[in-house]
Amino acid sequence: METKIIDGKAVAKAVRSEVAEKVKEIQARDGRVPKLAVIIVGEDPASQTYVKSKGKACAQVGMESETICLPENTTEEELLAEIQRLNADASVNGILVQLPLPEHIHVDPVIQTIDPDKDVDGFHIRNIGNMTKG
Repeated sequence: METKIIDGKAVAKAVRSEVAEKVKEIQARDGRVPKLAVIIVGEDPASQTYVKSKGKACAQVGMESETICLPENTTEEELLAEIQRLNADASVNGILVQLPLPEHIHVDPVIQTIDPDKDVDGFHIRNIGNMTKG
């Protein structure tokens, strides 16, 4: 078996180009730009960096992004209400809740509250089920 070296930068560039074209198609078809909403709870530096990179990636392909920064002491109920608000917002196409969450917030109800059609990570039980079917 021969080893194949993959040029990660070239692959990433090709994927970004393809996504940018899809964004243009959606904008032409729907008359609006796709939008990603990211929720981050707390001040974890690694999470802050990751979320910032998602915003930059959206901008590079012509998408809108919104980052919702909630304090560490946000309750689970407050977070679920914010997710429900985004679920109901027709201008939001995708929702990402940055993990890890503070210890007092249970991850499973958070993930299951995200509309499966807006679940960017694909963690909702409906989406995981789809990924396991070949």
